[in-house]
Parts: sequence; C-alpha cells; structure tokens
Amino acid sequence: MKALPKKLLPLTVFAIVVTSLFSVQPAQAYKVTLREVGTNVVAHGSGAINLTGLFFFGSGSFFITTLVPSLGRISTGPPPPGLGSVDVYRVFSGPANFGSGGQHNATESLSSGNFVGIQASVDELFVPHGYISNSALSSSATWAGATFASLGVTPGTFVWTWGTGANQNFTLIIGGVGAPDGGSTVSLLSFALLGLVALGHKLPLLRGRKS
Repeated sequence: MKALPKKLLPLTVFAIVVTSLFSVQPAQAYKVTLREVGTNVVAHGSGAINLTGLFFFGSGSFFITTLVPSLGRISTGPPPPGLGSVDVYRVFSGPANFGSGGQHNATESLSSGNFVGIQASVDELFVPHGYISNSALSSSATWAGATFASLGVTPGTFVWTWGTGANQNFTLIIGGVGAPDGGSTVSLLSFALLGLVALGHKLPLLRGRKS
C-alpha cells in the first residue's frame, strides 16, 4: 500500500480525530433552562426523552403553555391543536415543586417548537402525540413582563428520573444555562488543532534530517 504524502498526513490525522469526537457524542437528555432575559422570563428546552420505564397514561387535548411552580408544572412550546394531541406518561420521582408560585400562562405568540412539559405533583410527563422515544425535541416559551420573583420560582437545578439509563430524566435549570458537556468536546477539539499545528511545524524539520 502506497504511503500518504507527508503534506496530507496532518490533514488526515485531523479528519480522523474530528470524526471520532462527533461520532461518539451521546444524545443529550431533555433539559429546560429558565432565565431572566431583559424584562421577560424565557424558557428553552432541548434534548431527547427515553420513555422506557414510564407508563402510558393516555392522550389528551386542551393543554396550555404554563408555569405552576407550586405544583412542579412547566410546559414549553405552543399548545398543539386537535383532540388527543398530547401523550401523557407516568410515573417518575423527583421534587414535588420548584417554588411557591401559582399559575402563570406564557405569552402564546412567543412560544415555539414542540409542546413538552411536566407536572411533578401528579407524576405526569407531556410529549407530542406519537412521540418516538429518544427522538430530538426542541421548544421555547416566554413569560413577558415577568421575573423569577413574580412567578414564584426558586433558582436551582431540579431533576426528575424514572430509571438509570440514558435520557431517562427531565431536568429544569432555573437561573443558569447548565453544564452542556463540561467542555470536553471543545477541549478535545482544541487539542486536535494544537496537535495539527505542532505537526505542521515539525514536518519541515523531519524532511531536513538525513536517514
């Protein structure tokens, strides 16, 4: 087999490293971050949900995008139309609430994405009708003219689980952005880039040596 030209070696190594980094990244579990942005409170949710271990309770309709901290309820995304448009699953474990506030409906026109939610007081998880386990979800909601204090939420991280496998949890982070992956992907990619640069500087020296 013919050896690769020395000029192509650094690029080949870099390509292999980058491909390996992104091919081994596991799907992230579903997480919602709730933050004060200007004069609003904004929620962003993304990730996947593994339904294994949950009991299918049924399909429902007439859901609204709302926040009820005292009941441990939060939903994001626009309310889906039609009968049976939301699937409800039970049962999980975790905190019964994430504050003392009552019901506050989101500004409907500012919601987007999939309708996803949880109500900890009755152990109910809401996903789009027909949701396939471990599929990617993304949603957002905005409470215009609100603050954490007016909504009655308690800053912190709240996690509900129903197993020990991947994506068998629902996380709510109030007042922060969470820890996506500890920076491991970025760090490894930085090391790959540094290695590429170092190898590029070293090759001329290697070519200049006599065997």
